[in-house]
Formats: sequence, structure tokens, C-alpha cells
Amino acid sequence: MVPVQVTSAGSYVRTHRYQITISGSLGEISREAFGDFRIESNGTDTTLVGDLDQAALYGVLNRILTLGFELLELTRIADGNPANTK
Repeated sequence: MVPVQVTSAGSYVRTHRYQITISGSLGEISREAFGDFRIESNGTDTTLVGDLDQAALYGVLNRILTLGFELLELTRIADGNPANTK
């Protein structure tokens, strides 16, 4: 089942869980910029995981670009498992 959010106008928007991997690690200020995500770092790359609708996805991609990070991978997670992507 795909989660939905109700907007302030009363319409429904589909959300999906995404795993976004960027090059490098996040400092304190950058972590604040992505505070709405679960953040995992392996020392070389950082993975952000969160539930987003299409507009929010474009917003976070713009945030990554604006902050100068390199996008390495974007995965939509199906059933909460990145191995079962659509």
C-alpha cells in the first residue's frame, strides 16, 4: 500500500520512501538541512532515507545541488526494502 498525505487544500498526494546517497559526509549545518531524513554515513558517503511526494523529491534534489553535494544514487524503496525497488 502506498502512503498518502492530505494537503492543506484537502487533496491526496502519494508519498514513497526514497534512499538518496550523496558523496561525502555531512557537517552539523548540513545535517540540519536534511533533518527531516534518517541520515546514515559510512565516512565516505552519506545516505538519506525519507518519505517524499514528488514535489518534495524535487525539493531535496535541489537542496543537494544548492549545497554542492554530488548525487551518487537515488532509489525508491518498495515495501521498506531497497532490494525490492520498482
